[in-house]
Amino acid sequence: MSLRGQKVIVFGGSSGIGLSVAELVAKEGAHVIIASRSREKLERAARSIEGEVSLHTVDMTEEKSVRDFFAEVGAFDHLVNTAADGPKGKFLELETTQAKVMMESKYWGQYHTAKFGAPLLNKGGSITFTTGVLSRKPMVGTSILSAVNGGLEGLTRALAFELQPIRVNAVSPGIVKTPLYDGMSEADRERYFSETAEALPVGKVAEARDIAEAYLYLMKNSFSTGTVLHVDGGHPLM
Repeated sequence: MSLRGQKVIVFGGSSGIGLSVAELVAKEGAHVIIASRSREKLERAARSIEGEVSLHTVDMTEEKSVRDFFAEVGAFDHLVNTAADGPKGKFLELETTQAKVMMESKYWGQYHTAKFGAPLLNKGGSITFTTGVLSRKPMVGTSILSAVNGGLEGLTRALAFELQPIRVNAVSPGIVKTPLYDGMSEADRERYFSETAEALPVGKVAEARDIAEAYLYLMKNSFSTGTVLHVDGGHPLM
């Protein structure tokens, strides 16, 4: 299946995996629409995308913001959601209000985009969520993110059935070199990536492009639905 001439929406398309997805989609000849909360980041991201691109500032955690966005965009062909933000911390120490921030951002944010985007999808269209390896291999301090990822994987399967023939899938990345780790010092970040690479069966930490190719596959493969595609370098085997 070709994406040429199609309209693809990428939430979280201003950086990291989302930006890499947008770049690949544009190279395929599609019109890509990137959406996030920061206009500045969107404008910076658009300069790296070779092809037809539109920018929209949207707050996924606000139903009205998402509803208004889709009303403006109209019919489209594929929806990708890579956006997520929120705190992590040990279960007994993380404030419940902080845990809810992660739920609002990653779970309810993706839920909103599917709810208001699905009615506008063209025939043969698809929705692709983003979960993560922590749903299968939790670590200390990641209980809320592990739970959110697991919830999204359940939602993926449920919507693949309920929204048929719209295809609904998810990509579950492992450790990826993205701005998600910018809060760490450079030395700590490089040490973490190096130690992780040594432990992974593939011997490296993923670049955003490695993960982005999985979204492209799920958009183009018309026989994939209800699938959680694990692109984690064998992380659960560590």
